[in-house]
Amino acid sequence: MARILDRTTILVVTTFALLLFPAGCGGPEGQAEEAMAATSEAVAEHNRLYGEARESYDGAREALEAGEDPEAQVERIRNARETLLEARGSLEEARESLSGVQDLEVEREVKDYASLLSEAMGAQLEAEASEAEFYQILAEDPILESDRERALDVLAQAGDGYESADEAYGRAQDLAEANPDLLREA
Repeated sequence: MARILDRTTILVVTTFALLLFPAGCGGPEGQAEEAMAATSEAVAEHNRLYGEARESYDGAREALEAGEDPEAQVERIRNARETLLEARGSLEEARESLSGVQDLEVEREVKDYASLLSEAMGAQLEAEASEAEFYQILAEDPILESDRERALDVLAQAGDGYESADEAYGRAQDLAEANPDLLREA
C-alpha cells in the first residue's frame, strides 16, 4: 500500500493582545475592547474544533499507515473535513469581530493590530480551505493512488498559507510588544 502523506503543518496559535482601556469603558475604546474579546472567544472555539479535526485526520493517517482498510477510514476523514469547516466558521466569526475596529476612533496602533490579525486570519482561512480540499481528495482516494500529485499541490498551498499566517501573526505580536502602553497580552 502506498504510504499516505505525512502532514507537518501545525495550527498557528497567537497570543492576542487586549486593549488597555479602563474596565467598563464606553465609546470607541469599549467597542474595540468588546471586538477583541469576541475575537478571542471565537478563536478559542476555532482552536478547539481545529484540534478535533487534526485528531481525526491523524487517527485516519496512522490507521492507513498501519495497513488498515482504507475504505474504513473514509468516514473518519470526512468527519475531519466537516469539523475543519466548522472551525473555519469560527475563525471567520473572529475575523468579522475585528472588522469594525477600523471604523472606530481609537489609536492607530489598535487599528494596525486589528488589521494585522485580520490579515493573519485571512491567510489561515485560505490555508484551511486547502487543507479541507486535501481531506476531500483523501476521502475520495484514501491511499492517493490516482490523486497523489493533486494532493501534493494542495498541501503545498496549505503550507504556504500557514506560513503567511504565521508571519502576519508574528507582525501582530511584534506590534503588541512595541506598544505595551496600548496593548497587553491576554
